[in-house]
Amino acid sequence: MSDLDRIDRSILENLQRQGRLSMTELAERVGLSTSPCAERVRRLERTGVILGYHAHVNPEAVGRGLLVFVQLTLSSKSTEVFEQMRRELLHDPRVLECHLVSGTFDYLIKARLTAMREYRDLLGQILRKVPVPAQSNSYVVMEEIKESMSLPVDATAPR
Repeated sequence: MSDLDRIDRSILENLQRQGRLSMTELAERVGLSTSPCAERVRRLERTGVILGYHAHVNPEAVGRGLLVFVQLTLSSKSTEVFEQMRRELLHDPRVLECHLVSGTFDYLIKARLTAMREYRDLLGQILRKVPVPAQSNSYVVMEEIKESMSLPVDATAPR
């Protein structure tokens, strides 16, 4: 998105930090009047730069304090196998992220769970749905040091 100017980037920085800002407050922070600022936000939404807004929920508060990463290595790879894996993992709400990666394993899965018992069930379900034999390595998070959804947009960078 090389066509983002300094003001667009400032809008993005502000909305990432505080998505519930009023247009009046956002406009004031980025140095515009309300109408042009609102139009820029609508354009950023319409063009897919802003993908949505969400509430950042405390996992402990909703009983999902267990964070687990799973590396999955498939015994064989093909477009069909990757597509089937995509379909199987896409709709499980416990799976927060799933990435097909290059390297020594094929998938990196991030899941939020209630307890180890649920993790055992999830891993079993994943391994049953894998269309080819697979190996898994699991990592249970002991302490979360940093988790962020904010992307650096560098509002001060020249265009």
